[in-house]
Amino acid sequence: MSSTIERSQTHATFVIERTFPASAAAVWHALSDNEARDQWFGGGPEFDVADKSHEFRIGGHGVEDGQWHGGPRSRFFSTYTDIVEQQRIVFTYDMWVDGRHMSTSLTTIILEPEAKQTRLTYTEQGVHFDGLDTVEGREQGTAGLLDALGAFLSRGV
Repeated sequence: MSSTIERSQTHATFVIERTFPASAAAVWHALSDNEARDQWFGGGPEFDVADKSHEFRIGGHGVEDGQWHGGPRSRFFSTYTDIVEQQRIVFTYDMWVDGRHMSTSLTTIILEPEAKQTRLTYTEQGVHFDGLDTVEGREQGTAGLLDALGAFLSRGV
């Protein structure tokens, strides 16, 4: 990397809550099963996938690497550090854009059954590097993913 890059880091935490009209088992399945997860997680048709895997277990890794149509190359790499069936998922993840390390995050997902619904609380603590990303942009992107999860769950799949 060039020494002309101005180095910086921004630390931030955000929390997003969603209540889904689905059981904790259904939400868990959408988060943990590869085929279900592929239905809502990722870049969709605007993203050409070069490498993708998801190993849902403590110590397991997830990768999503590809190119946005007419845009940058993106790489997501995660490691699961704690999993409590239908209750909690903790993972770290790193993101790169065009080969530059954009961020490192610690994420906790909590599921709480409420009657015939499930409350999901998503907490992310991250460090964003060298002005390549903003906390606001990351929160907005994560909210979009959770909206996609909600749409998937509303189909009753």
